[in-house]
Amino acid sequence: MSGKTLIIVLVASGGLAACGKTTGEQVIYGAGAGAAGSALLDGNVVTGAAVGAAANVIYCKENPYKC
Repeated sequence: MSGKTLIIVLVASGGLAACGKTTGEQVIYGAGAGAAGSALLDGNVVTGAAVGAAANVIYCKENPYKC
């Protein structure tokens, strides 16, 4: 995968992950974005989902005005 494609995938995944009003929604959206990003990069989808979920919840707790 080229560097340009990787940047596009990461930006798209980041945009998807930055939503959800409740903690449950944040987990689901983050997991979906992480799994999709991992699948596009031929990585481990389960690990991507776990990392995406955790990252989105942490981001939204640290920056509640952006979520």
